[in-house]
Amino acid sequence: MVTEDEVQLRTDNVCLSFGAVKALDGISLDVKLHQLLAVIGPNGAGKTCLFNVINGFYRPQEGEVYFEGRKITQLPPYKIAELGISRTFQAIQLYAGLSVVDNIMAGRHIHLKSGMVSGAIYFGRAQREEAEHRKEVEWLIDFLELTSVRDRIVGSLPYGLQKRVDLGRALALEPKLLLLDEPMAGMSRDEKEAMARFILDVVEMRGITVTLVEHDMGVVMDIADRVVVFDYGHKIADGLPEEIRNNEQVIKAYLGKPKEA
Repeated sequence: MVTEDEVQLRTDNVCLSFGAVKALDGISLDVKLHQLLAVIGPNGAGKTCLFNVINGFYRPQEGEVYFEGRKITQLPPYKIAELGISRTFQAIQLYAGLSVVDNIMAGRHIHLKSGMVSGAIYFGRAQREEAEHRKEVEWLIDFLELTSVRDRIVGSLPYGLQKRVDLGRALALEPKLLLLDEPMAGMSRDEKEAMARFILDVVEMRGITVTLVEHDMGVVMDIADRVVVFDYGHKIADGLPEEIRNNEQVIKAYLGKPKEA
């Protein structure tokens, strides 16, 4: 078990290449328990590649990834999910023809324990188990303020609500660490404010560690406990939001000089 002061996730000198292109070049970073860490940088900097390495979609040529002290670099994605790492993607990955309830319920799959026979005829443990999963799903629907659309087909919902359902499905896994890849991309200002509130509540109310990739610097500076900056596969800065805001290397590579009045 980890404590508040311990590192929950650590990457050690991770290198990932695609041919001659170095997507990640010696990336070492750590994420502490219950921390909200933002990873920023220009397009192509390696941010999503880092997430893909952490949850097992990519295997680095060099370096290791550790979660709660256990090396997970060579584990398949489903094993990493079982350990408690969940994520969302840049593009929404939902079942467009299913309802909100069914999409979030799908996130409970790794917690299903009933056998095929009892599940098929639906009695005893299988029935009790589904009731427990439904209870958690209904809590998430209420938490994410989706009650009014709980039975709607996801493909018919506005984009911002689909993003919220996507978050709900990731939370249904009951993760210890949640990776959010551009959770506010394409949203209106009001939708971003709502999503930022939900993410903060995930950390504060659910006690889940969150690492997010996000391009909206206003949001990042408002909600992140710590910010890591990537540029061309390198980590060029790591610190508190205010430190990052005033870092000359970060300004040159990504943020740009603020406009003069």
